[in-house]
Amino acid sequence: MNDVSRRDFLEYTALGALAATTPRLGSETHVSRFPFPDSSAAPFELEEVTIATLQDGMRSGKWTARRIAQLYLARIDEIDRRGPTLRSVIETNPDALAIADQLDAERRTGKVRGPLHGIPVLLKDNIATGDRMLTTAGSLALTHGPAPRDAFVAKQLRDAGAVILGKTNLSEWANFRSTHSVSGWSGRGGQCKNPYALDRNPCGSSSGSGAAIAANLAAASVGTETDGSIVCPANASSLVGIKPTLGLVSRTGIIPLAHSQDTAGPMARTVADAALLLGALAGPDPADEATRAAAPGRPDYTKSLDPNGLKGARIGVARAKVFGYSPEADRLVNAAVEVLKAQGAVIVDPADIPHVGDYDDAEFTVLLYEFKADLNAYLAGLGAGALAKTLQELIAFNERNKEKEMPYFGQEIFVRAQEKGPLTDDAYVEALARCRRLSRTEGLDAVMAQHKLDAIVAPTGSPPWTTDLVNGDHFLGASSTPAAVSGYPSITVPVGYAFGLPVGMSFIGRAWSEPTLIKLVYAYEQASKPRWPPKFLPTADLSAR
Repeated sequence: MNDVSRRDFLEYTALGALAATTPRLGSETHVSRFPFPDSSAAPFELEEVTIATLQDGMRSGKWTARRIAQLYLARIDEIDRRGPTLRSVIETNPDALAIADQLDAERRTGKVRGPLHGIPVLLKDNIATGDRMLTTAGSLALTHGPAPRDAFVAKQLRDAGAVILGKTNLSEWANFRSTHSVSGWSGRGGQCKNPYALDRNPCGSSSGSGAAIAANLAAASVGTETDGSIVCPANASSLVGIKPTLGLVSRTGIIPLAHSQDTAGPMARTVADAALLLGALAGPDPADEATRAAAPGRPDYTKSLDPNGLKGARIGVARAKVFGYSPEADRLVNAAVEVLKAQGAVIVDPADIPHVGDYDDAEFTVLLYEFKADLNAYLAGLGAGALAKTLQELIAFNERNKEKEMPYFGQEIFVRAQEKGPLTDDAYVEALARCRRLSRTEGLDAVMAQHKLDAIVAPTGSPPWTTDLVNGDHFLGASSTPAAVSGYPSITVPVGYAFGLPVGMSFIGRAWSEPTLIKLVYAYEQASKPRWPPKFLPTADLSAR
């Protein structure tokens, strides 16, 4: 990787697919006092409430969609804008209550669109919404005006009856700007905090999508991932995060990083909620060629929610190069493997993934080439009012506005991407072929066929590190790259806490194996009940193991 090694790159960057706005709260919204700096928030009516419970409440008349939206908007004001100031929500939707009113009116006439009808959902701020909110990837360069239309996934959610409550903060440009970046920071949103310990990092790039749902600011959220940017923030905030098979979920209208790896996916407090949200997001999109392989219609992943789903499943434990960087993560994942075994799974240990680390440089080469090509295409479609229409103009914008856009770290990855040629270059073609061969045929496909596996498990990442605006991220290790580069699915689920800090375990499968993975992670979740809500502590509780 020339002067910047892949190890250095990953140490400072958790990849993702690619001045917060005060929420517009209605006069009817009640805002309770948050007793910060105490360690726990005031009682919240919707604390850890699931989507199914919200639906039950709307059916019974306990809540309306409007009331639920009001409660979450008040919670955002209480926790995100004041109190511990998480900075996880970059902007709230000024039309949220009007949308909720419309959905309530539909319900009164007997029309219920499905399990997401009236459910508030947050979207990462690189997912376009054709409304009054902005879509900026956290950058001041894209604050010229709203997107002209919804991203495909935003339209899917609206059609399903979800209330798009707002946009979440993120690592600016999906953490693909600098090798010394700080996850969760954006020029537009500031630094997002981890709700489990406020001096800890939420990981990125879907930082706000993770922190907000952990803090109960909405029912669920949508993040995006190129390599780690759903599963890492889900790990850091004790959530379920699903990185789908490439092509299951459309990328149309999502600010791109690299088309060979980008995908959107759900982040939620439970497997059932994540499964419901994935079903709403999935589906073929004529504008996204990658989705042509997806099955028509909307899949129902709730059919996979089997508490006995681990019985007889063959699960491999990947150890080489994905264990060993965090003793605490190793301890918790090893204990989780014992739960899998106790629930009837056949454990193959070790079942190491071949070639982990052998295609890191090739992956970075692919990302640099595709970022330039894909972002230039996106920027060119923004219209006459755009502040930057090419990557080169974006680099110049950042230089002109460096006090706001680059106060802590620069844009050396932008510069390196700008130096790349077209996607016909031999260097790109060869790097892409190497990635696919080593990650798929000679990687995940090989080990899963050898041991006849339904899934492979590994630590998702370490407990979250302290946020360091001077030196950047203290990234120790992760297991996201094989699934990310291959385009195969991965689901992370909480497995416990070290010093009060979350740790997750990833289940990795073959392409299109989401139903199997959901069955496995749901059975594990039901057996272990691993999630605790955050207490918004100022720092980690070093007495807690």
